Amino acid sequence: MNKLNIYRDRRSKLAKHIQAKTGSGIAIITTAPEASRNRDSEFPYRHDSDFYYLTGFEEPGATLVIKVDGGNSESHLFCRPKDPEREIWDGIRLGPEAAPQALGVDFAYDLHELDTKLNTLLSDQNAIYIRLAESAEYDRRIRHWMKQVRQQARAGINPPSEFHDVEMLIHEMRLFKDAHEIEIMRKAAEISARAHIRAMQICKPGIFEYQLEAELLHEFRNSGAQSVAYNSIVAAGANSCILHYRAGSTELRSGELCLIDAGCELDSYASDITRTFPVNGKFTGPQRALYDITLASQEAAIAVTRPGNTFMQPHEAALKVLTQGLLDEKLLKLSEIGSLENAIETGAYRRFYMHRTSHWLGMDVHDVGSYREQTPALSDEKPWRILKTGMVLTIEPGLYIRPADDVDEAFWNIGIRIEDDAVINDSGCELISRGVPVKANEIENIMGH
Repeated sequence: MNKLNIYRDRRSKLAKHIQAKTGSGIAIITTAPEASRNRDSEFPYRHDSDFYYLTGFEEPGATLVIKVDGGNSESHLFCRPKDPEREIWDGIRLGPEAAPQALGVDFAYDLHELDTKLNTLLSDQNAIYIRLAESAEYDRRIRHWMKQVRQQARAGINPPSEFHDVEMLIHEMRLFKDAHEIEIMRKAAEISARAHIRAMQICKPGIFEYQLEAELLHEFRNSGAQSVAYNSIVAAGANSCILHYRAGSTELRSGELCLIDAGCELDSYASDITRTFPVNGKFTGPQRALYDITLASQEAAIAVTRPGNTFMQPHEAALKVLTQGLLDEKLLKLSEIGSLENAIETGAYRRFYMHRTSHWLGMDVHDVGSYREQTPALSDEKPWRILKTGMVLTIEPGLYIRPADDVDEAFWNIGIRIEDDAVINDSGCELISRGVPVKANEIENIMGH
């Protein structure tokens, strides 16, 4: 499908949701602002995911307005004007004159016309669809636009009387990936898998975490990825037990593990892979025991990651295997816990496994979309989401053993997480990140042992 048609169809689908909900309405979606890093320097710009999802436009300083009137809809883009002097410094701008043909929107204007045009676009609409409580500045602008329309009341013009959250509509759309999106995510996962292999093969005692991070970044950019999808975790030794550790200056030592949680962003879509491997290329007995338990728990989760099951079933399957493994290795004492079921019910496992097994994956590494069904529930708590074809999620169980008086010292500072990216299909799920080995023997082989 032509890329312009992809974004045009998404805008049309959003318009249909608005039409079904309120008949007419105005949706306003603004891209992300630029962010200052320090004096005269800015962070690399990254557009807002919702905005890009509907436009394919990457420049800052832009707003999309979709006007819905019954069965008809119009898309209005406000963007930075052409400016030869600023373009010398900041890069070429598309400009409103070229935007309709380049992006497939119906109308485009200089962003400085936004206040004036919205005065007209908001008039006599039933509802306004915005990001509710996004920021004080955004709320101020909404009040300003609404006040402009109210001032025309004597002329018989009224502002929207209903406010709705546009994010909920867009995020439900983004939860289900089409073939175009999945193909990009598959490529991103392939690049990230190669980066993990590169790090494994270069790893040896005496190098530092930041050096492995550099190898990851090299493979990402050398393969065409535009950025990391998130700050890379490269955690050596005891650092592997810190869930969101950043790659630092710790030296990798023989006999310890290294946990790498890293993924690239390709064409605005994230990958997310975690592997844990021995610094010297050979697992010790306790490391191998916990690694095999973690891998078995991931395999149990993968087996139930399929259409018709709930989002929580993979977590429950992984949790059962992990907890039994903790009992087998006597990290949990059966004499104190009573039974596997009781260990799970009381949360005794949480000191060693404190996060869920999955999250949605897409344009954001922790992607959007509700984890619970949106239909009315019989109880106060809505049921967990039913997995369906086109959803993409991670499967990432782990074990983290910190030093403690009641823990065998042989297991101290062993942190293990194994994470892959799964696309739900009609028969189960496809793991798009298995270009990097996951079995302990395969990891040792690729590291040269």
